Amino acid sequence: MLTLYYSRIDSPVGPLLLAMSDCGLAILAFGHELPDRLGGEKIDWQESDEACATVRQQLEEYFAGRRREFTVLLDLRGTDFQKDCWEELLRIPYGETRSYAEVAKAVGRPTAYRAVGQSNHRNPVAIIIPCHRVLAGGRALGGYGGGLLTKGFLLRLEGAKFRDDSAMERQQPALAFS
Repeated sequence: MLTLYYSRIDSPVGPLLLAMSDCGLAILAFGHELPDRLGGEKIDWQESDEACATVRQQLEEYFAGRRREFTVLLDLRGTDFQKDCWEELLRIPYGETRSYAEVAKAVGRPTAYRAVGQSNHRNPVAIIIPCHRVLAGGRALGGYGGGLLTKGFLLRLEGAKFRDDSAMERQQPALAFS
C-alpha cells in the first residue's frame, strides 16, 4: 500500500489536490477528490499541509508570475512510455509550446501522437508536468483535464502563443474540473 500525504489548496484555476509520497510529489490534480489508486497501488491517505508546504509555495509563486521552473522532486508512476512522455514535457520551456507530433518524435515514436495524448491525459502531476504546453496541431488548445479555460489561463500566464478560439471557450462551462 502506498502512503500519500495530501493537502488541498485554492488556486486561480480552482481547487487543487497535492499528494506527496516519501519520494516526491506523486499527484497534483484539479479538484479535491482522493483517488483510490495510483499506478495500480492502493493508497493510504494522510492529510499533511506540512508535507506539501514546498509544493504549495512554488505553486503560489508560479500563479503570481514569480516562478518559471519547479524544483520539487517527483514520484512518477506509469508505464515506461508515459514516463518518457512526461519527462519530455518537463523539457518544454516556460512560455513555449509543442505539438503532440513533436513530443512523439522527441520520445522516439514519431507516429504515436495519439498515445502521447493519452499519456498527457494520464499525467498525475498537472501544471508542474506541463501538458498544458502541448497544443493540437501545435497551435490550438485541444483537450485538457482541467478544462480548456484552465489550459488557456495557464498558457496566457506563461505568455505562450496559441490560437485563442473564443467561440470554443464560450462553449466550456465555467472552470469545470474532473
